[in-house]
Amino acid sequence: MKLTPPIATPAESRTFGLKHAGQVQRPGREAVRMKGWLAAHRFWLLRRLVQCAIFGLFLLGPLAGVWIVKGNLSSSLTLGVLLLTDPFVLAQTLAARHVPELSALIGAGIVVAFYALVGGRVFCAWVCPVNVVTDAAAWLRRRLGIHTGRAPRGSLRYWLLGAVLLASAVSGFAAWETVNPVSLTQRALIFGGGVAWGVTAAVFVFDLLVAPRGWCGHVCPVGAMYALIGRVALLRVSARHSSRCNDCADCYAVCPEPQVIPIALKGKDRGKGGASPVITDSACTNCGRCIDVCGPDVFTYTHRFDTRRV
Repeated sequence: MKLTPPIATPAESRTFGLKHAGQVQRPGREAVRMKGWLAAHRFWLLRRLVQCAIFGLFLLGPLAGVWIVKGNLSSSLTLGVLLLTDPFVLAQTLAARHVPELSALIGAGIVVAFYALVGGRVFCAWVCPVNVVTDAAAWLRRRLGIHTGRAPRGSLRYWLLGAVLLASAVSGFAAWETVNPVSLTQRALIFGGGVAWGVTAAVFVFDLLVAPRGWCGHVCPVGAMYALIGRVALLRVSARHSSRCNDCADCYAVCPEPQVIPIALKGKDRGKGGASPVITDSACTNCGRCIDVCGPDVFTYTHRFDTRRV
């Protein structure tokens, strides 16, 4: 099956990516054949190791009494010294007219500085536990051949971000934290609880049956905040070897934000001589899925100023 990325506007490219992302049921088979299973899953494995390691640090306290990290991904205290605060939580706190402690401001500053460098939505792919839930839903959609459902516009998450800040200002408390699937999924994994598991299951069903890649890519305001933080991030994915592309569409099938791919793939052979191979769209999660599943190794990690195309 040949699915040639169109020479189109960004809006048309987005339509192409969303249309064809679900047409490949088993992406990566060619990559496994060409590179071997381990090389074709290396960033997937690394992401899961990072997520498990972070989860393990939070789990050590309740299970073993070793409190290296206390709290959750919204606000945590490491080794009793380093307070890290989620920037979205801080924004809600400020909107609610509460004055945070200096340590919370410093902790949020550290988080913002880190994700501004490596890419804001790296949090979504490499840290957030909801990512495992939505990845599982996307995998099951492909295996079951489910093509129903339609994701809302990606701008919805930014509108929801604004609405949450407004609700926090009106209510006087961090409104999103009562229903935040990130902290609730983490709580469900560590402590259990019907409500927490219910929210996690709702996200899974939403992505599976209602909106493909809907939650992380189109709804979650936490992801919207990190996308804003990472707009000028240094670490990026590049389609440096776009001339090798065989139009298999595996990258579209696995990418949680397939609309970011077409422009980077446009080389001189695709009629856009000035197109940069670097994916600079802040929606990109730097997850490495496209690198893993690409048999010809079109994609690679680099920095935003590395515009080489070979």
